Amino acid sequence: MSDTPKHTWKFFRAGGFDQVRFETGADLINLPQLDQKLWAALSCPTRGLELDPKTLDLLDLDKDGRIRVPEILAAVKWGCSVVKNPDVFLHRSEQLELSAINDSHPEGKALLASAKQILLNLGKKEAPSISVDEASDTAKIFAQTQFNGDGIIPAEAAEDAATKAVIADIIACLGAENDRSARPGVSQAKVDQFFTEVAAYSEWVKKSETDAANILPLGDKTADALGAFKAVKGKGDDFFTRCRLAAFDPRALAAVNRSEAEYVLLATKEMSSGATEVSGFPIASIAAGKSLPLRDGVNPAWAAALAKFNAVVVQPLLGDQPSLTEADWAAVSSKLSAYEAWLGAKAGGAVEKLGLPRVREVLAGKGKETLTALIAKDKALEAEANSIAGVEKLARLQRDLRQLLVNFVSFEDFYSRERKAVFQLGTLYLDGRSCNLCVPVADAGKHAALAGMAKTYLAYCDCTRPSGEKMMIAAAFTGGDSDFLMTGRNGIFYDRKGRDWDATVTKVIENPISIGQAFWAPYKKLVRLIEEQVAKRAAAAEAASDAKIGAAATTAANADKAKPEQKKMDVGTVAALGVAFGAIGTLFATLAGYLAGILTLPFWQVCLAISGIVLLISTPSMLIAWLKLRQRNLGPILDANGWAINGRVKMNVPFGGRLTETASLPLGAQPSFAVKYPEVPTALPKLGLFIVLVCFVVSLLNHFGVIYRLTDGMVGSLSAAQIQRDKDHAKAQESKDAAAKAAATVTSTNAPAK
Repeated sequence: MSDTPKHTWKFFRAGGFDQVRFETGADLINLPQLDQKLWAALSCPTRGLELDPKTLDLLDLDKDGRIRVPEILAAVKWGCSVVKNPDVFLHRSEQLELSAINDSHPEGKALLASAKQILLNLGKKEAPSISVDEASDTAKIFAQTQFNGDGIIPAEAAEDAATKAVIADIIACLGAENDRSARPGVSQAKVDQFFTEVAAYSEWVKKSETDAANILPLGDKTADALGAFKAVKGKGDDFFTRCRLAAFDPRALAAVNRSEAEYVLLATKEMSSGATEVSGFPIASIAAGKSLPLRDGVNPAWAAALAKFNAVVVQPLLGDQPSLTEADWAAVSSKLSAYEAWLGAKAGGAVEKLGLPRVREVLAGKGKETLTALIAKDKALEAEANSIAGVEKLARLQRDLRQLLVNFVSFEDFYSRERKAVFQLGTLYLDGRSCNLCVPVADAGKHAALAGMAKTYLAYCDCTRPSGEKMMIAAAFTGGDSDFLMTGRNGIFYDRKGRDWDATVTKVIENPISIGQAFWAPYKKLVRLIEEQVAKRAAAAEAASDAKIGAAATTAANADKAKPEQKKMDVGTVAALGVAFGAIGTLFATLAGYLAGILTLPFWQVCLAISGIVLLISTPSMLIAWLKLRQRNLGPILDANGWAINGRVKMNVPFGGRLTETASLPLGAQPSFAVKYPEVPTALPKLGLFIVLVCFVVSLLNHFGVIYRLTDGMVGSLSAAQIQRDKDHAKAQESKDAAAKAAATVTSTNAPAK
């Protein structure tokens, strides 16, 4: 067996489960030994947390936007290996002391050298520490060097003008990549792509030079000729196809030459000088075996395009002629097809803007070899540059690692009174309360589907700022009541940076907030139901009144007409009314029986009976609320945000009172009892309550005979116990008297006669 003592962990209990404390560096070193079943969470997103996202990105090794247990352990292991004492991670600071870096470790030694180099580049050679901002400012760190190990070469890194010009050409054609110093440059991939494009473009142009007679039948004017031909090609093909159809069957001639009705319809409209209204008609009139006219008898809408085609294509290739046969049309198409195919196979288009002379100049030079050598020289410094990046990672870990651990391995921040957890965005002020548990939401519908299992009253709010920024939050209400929490209510949300947002409630998930609210819930529902029914009855009565007025008006207007025969009441209706009245009578009789039974009791027992009925009505609601409040759980709320919570993170009633604070006067405040614009005071409720209390006390004292004894029997009655004792005493006395009388009778009977 190993003699190595096991690490002693310290735990605290909150939220219904044991959570580990981080008090010493030994806790960090032994973190891989802590059973993952004891971790509060197993993964969390890298966004939507009040923690520097760049720190989380450095920890996210697989770049999937989530932090998992192995990535936490890898960061802790690396950090502990490059510092002398892991305790530094438990004392959050923006400054990383150089003396804390473990220079006896090879990587720690490289980190220390890199930290000193960073400070030297920043003009702080003698500084004993380096801050997170200083370690993160790569633009300043690498501003004094052209090579920084990232494999990207800016133009300034080239020693000759020719190489700088090639870099400028690459950036102009393919775009730039920024190096660690934020300067635009080129990588090996960009260099290879550029020279591939240059070679392809040169080879493509070379094909037209070696086969110019076929590809460029009109030389430099071939491109214009192809454009003019394409402009009329569709209509020309259409013309010759229609002519062949007319030759095939003369009956088709009238159909392929648009009908007279179409021309008549067109003649009723105002036509423009360009005759665009007839652009859909054939380019010329159709006849069997007809040639395509180039000047006369042409559709006005196509006259200009056909004239250009004749000038730049037909005349240079076939000479001046008034029309084209179908064979001539095919010959023109054939002569331009080679150029069109060559144009469609264009390669290296990305560098075409440089022009052919510059392309061939670049190919003839040694730019590729020079740039490849410069990039290799830069890559040789990759280890040193990565070590500089490691300084930033170490500085960020010293500042943020403990905060991440106490919001991931445990939820110490959430259950402490000093700090907010990283998933708490800020505070919502609404309805006289401040809600401290506010989490970001991307989709309220999807979030609510899972968060509803938290047994917590949630209000989803759309938050906006005057600048146009928008976000959605879910706020947990764990104190007060829900009487005035409803969709459409407005409040103010303060984020962790102190910025205020306009918040509007868009959705609520109703759950009990307190047992006190649950006690009154049935009666509030009853009041709302009565109000709704009264409103419905009032609306129905108003509608009936309007109908009667309308009917009276109609009757008055038709007074001279014969009155319709009155309908007799249906027997079934009479029977139904009888059943209804019978049921109502039975209900009232039952209630009267119960009421009569209650009223036979003493007044104090009546009060207790009514209190019992009230309690009986409220008990189910209170019981359900008690059960749900015991089940109130943070886990589903965070799971809906992409966390993987490892257990139930409970929020009991005392802790809920901290998450939602209700309004209260500050300590030492002097309230005024003078009310501005007071309502007309009425003493009836208080007087009624006072009378009920007095009657209750009097009835109770009278029941136990206290009043009778205090007044020597002048007022009140004996207690039930005293009455029973008197009855028992009377019965006992009667028994004694009867026995004495019987004994006397026996004695007189047995006495001797005188």
